[in-house]
Amino acid sequence: MLSFFVIVSLFISHLSASDTKVSQNAHRLDESYVMLIWHNRLYLYSAAALVFGVWFSVKLALKRRSFSKDVGSLVYKTVKNNDCSNRDSVVHVSTVKIFYGSQTGTAKGFANELSEEVKALGIPAEVIDMKDYDPDDQLADECTNKSVCVFLAATYTDGRPTENAEWFCKWLEEASTDFRYGKTFLKGLRYAVFGLGNSVYVGHYNTVGKNIDKWLWMLSGMRVLTRGEGDCNVVKSRNGSIQADFLAWKVKFLNRLQALAKGEKKSCSRNCKTGGSCKNKRKDEAQKEEEDEEQKDGSEEDLMESSSDEEESGLHDEKRSGSVVDMEDLGNLMSSAKKAKSKAEGQGDGQMVKLSKLNGVKKVEDDGERREMITPALREALTKQGYKLIGSHSGVKLCRWTKSMLRGRGGCYKHTFYGIESHRCMETTPSLACANKCVFCWRHHTNPVGTEWRWKMDPAEKILQDALEKHQSMIRQFRGVPGVKPERYEEGLKVKHCALSLVGEPIMYPEINTFIRLLHTHSISSFLVTNAQFPQEIRSLVPVTQLYVSVDASTKDSLKKIDRPLFKDFWPRFLDSLRALGEKRQRTVYRLTLVKAWNVEEMQAYSELIALGQPDFVEVKGVTYCGESSASSLTMANVPWHQEVVAFVQQLADMLPQYEIACEHEHSNCLLIAHTKFKVDGEWWTWIDYKRFQELVRAHEESDGRQSFSALDYVAKTPSWALFGAHEQGFDPVDTRFQRRNKTKDISGC
Repeated sequence: MLSFFVIVSLFISHLSASDTKVSQNAHRLDESYVMLIWHNRLYLYSAAALVFGVWFSVKLALKRRSFSKDVGSLVYKTVKNNDCSNRDSVVHVSTVKIFYGSQTGTAKGFANELSEEVKALGIPAEVIDMKDYDPDDQLADECTNKSVCVFLAATYTDGRPTENAEWFCKWLEEASTDFRYGKTFLKGLRYAVFGLGNSVYVGHYNTVGKNIDKWLWMLSGMRVLTRGEGDCNVVKSRNGSIQADFLAWKVKFLNRLQALAKGEKKSCSRNCKTGGSCKNKRKDEAQKEEEDEEQKDGSEEDLMESSSDEEESGLHDEKRSGSVVDMEDLGNLMSSAKKAKSKAEGQGDGQMVKLSKLNGVKKVEDDGERREMITPALREALTKQGYKLIGSHSGVKLCRWTKSMLRGRGGCYKHTFYGIESHRCMETTPSLACANKCVFCWRHHTNPVGTEWRWKMDPAEKILQDALEKHQSMIRQFRGVPGVKPERYEEGLKVKHCALSLVGEPIMYPEINTFIRLLHTHSISSFLVTNAQFPQEIRSLVPVTQLYVSVDASTKDSLKKIDRPLFKDFWPRFLDSLRALGEKRQRTVYRLTLVKAWNVEEMQAYSELIALGQPDFVEVKGVTYCGESSASSLTMANVPWHQEVVAFVQQLADMLPQYEIACEHEHSNCLLIAHTKFKVDGEWWTWIDYKRFQELVRAHEESDGRQSFSALDYVAKTPSWALFGAHEQGFDPVDTRFQRRNKTKDISGC
């Protein structure tokens, strides 16, 4: 373009030269043409400048565009590389934890095999024996640490878990129907299950694997792969053997694991059964982030709202199977929680109730919205067991020792130790609920469980009135029965003692003090048993004739294993309850239940607990075996012989400087260790002067508590036949010992 401009300039110069010549040579023919160009030279200059300007502008624009494109490409590559780097740094699967429940070693072998395969993919793997894992403390952590949990579970005899998986499965089953954990307790847990079984056993084929899968799902766990089933029956095995079944499942799992490790999510098949639109369409990233923020902000509220909403599923299962489960069946607590939320602002004076042990948040719940403790299924089960139910949460039952003493066949150990007339004793409870799930529970856990009162509440007056009427009605059924002594029948119609030890935790009842005062008003002695999980209630308890605390174990681990308490802080509560018992001035008792191979070796620890609470008496009794139960692994092998109980008590008494063995009731497999303050001039005074007690407690009430009294103020002398070492072994000689024909000796007592 510059050369063109030079040519034009030369041409114009040439024209100028020619013009000079034309002026000199007027005769040239082209004079007029040259003159025309000269006169229009301004236009030629402008056109040339315009062409040059356009050319320069176009060239500059092209250079800028090329530079911008190069820079953009560089930035794009840099951003892309950074993005890829960030993606690579995000860990979607931190580890794979492989749990196994194995009896013969097959599941364990599969676990080790799978572990090696996972490690070959570059993902950490850990093989865990279920017996070495505490799901109560650790399983919830798997929801947040980006792990994938694999459960390889074999089904053992009669559809039960293997020995090393029993506790894990028992905890998982109870948690799946326990309102305290909530429906979303394991939300975020990624899991896969492979069951090992034998289809020859049709009724129990892969039961454990199916149950684990179901329980995890009920707690909102997320399956990463459909449950696999291995069959030892080669005839019906899908792949020819259990090893081939596992191999086929393992390949699918490893493929799925690789996808998870890359951050891929399970795609929706969009084959909805309803034929409607898919609800799980993928949302854009901005919307997901916004939802994540909302979830974080409202996490506490969500926990509080959803902690008990699995009640529907529990109730549904109950309707379907007719079985009895725990507190979950008492209603859809989620619904009542939402109603309470809407009324919270206008009902500031309502009662506060805890909705979940996980968050400790409390909400207002209207009394009118509370559920009855006794559900229809629970009522049916307890009625079959001989309970006479009272109102919505109480019950009374005739003790076998009451029947025995009506016939003159002897009374219970309380008759031997404290002078109770068994035929005049009413066994009842104002609360069927309990805070423990003891392995030796003689009610087979048909009663509900809970850590606080959250049901409708019946007045104490109504409970006592109905209890007396129902008890008397049961006594009247013995009128004219062969062997029943007429004088004892008449005495039995007038209740003199009340054993608040039927079932559950009577001290949970909010009006327990009112109930005890009513007993004393009717001149009925009170024997209250508590499971040592409510120390504050023990401290606030009014004087009772005798206050018991169950000490079923002496260490934290054994107490958790035997009593299976619901409270997380069960051990501090247990120790504080013993301290609270030591603050009482009236008669106090430790009740020890010995379970062979469970708690009989903890001698030193027991002595330390006795020193902590300083009870007046220590009852040591062999565990009662009440038959096989799916809720307990207890067998007759765990029941100690009376001689074994005696040996234990003798060793324990030797370690207690202020205690001695006082009484024995061989028929109940029970002995009494008493504080030496009840031994006056070499004679034991463990019995109770019930008339004197009623006088003292009446004076105490009339003085508004200013006139107090102690255990030594209402003692009575213990008869010789009740003492340890007597040839009667605690059997009242007034009565006649009765042995069943063709029956083994009953050593368990009541």
